[in-house]
Amino acid sequence: MIGQGVVLMIAGMGIVYIFLTILIMVTKMSMQGIARFDSILPQDAPKKKPAAAKAADDDANVALAIAVALNG
Repeated sequence: MIGQGVVLMIAGMGIVYIFLTILIMVTKMSMQGIARFDSILPQDAPKKKPAAAKAADDDANVALAIAVALNG
């Protein structure tokens, strides 16, 4: 009974290993195929980050929040 369990475990692990190996190979091949046609598709321009808010406004808001919290 234990021998059959070990055989089943080894068979299951082997099947998973083979599946993952095939999955990695297919993924690599698809990446190479997509890279061939990458020049056809237009590239999006990098988007600019929004300008950072002024630190003085943040400091003023923090000071106001502290004053309101202390005075009640």
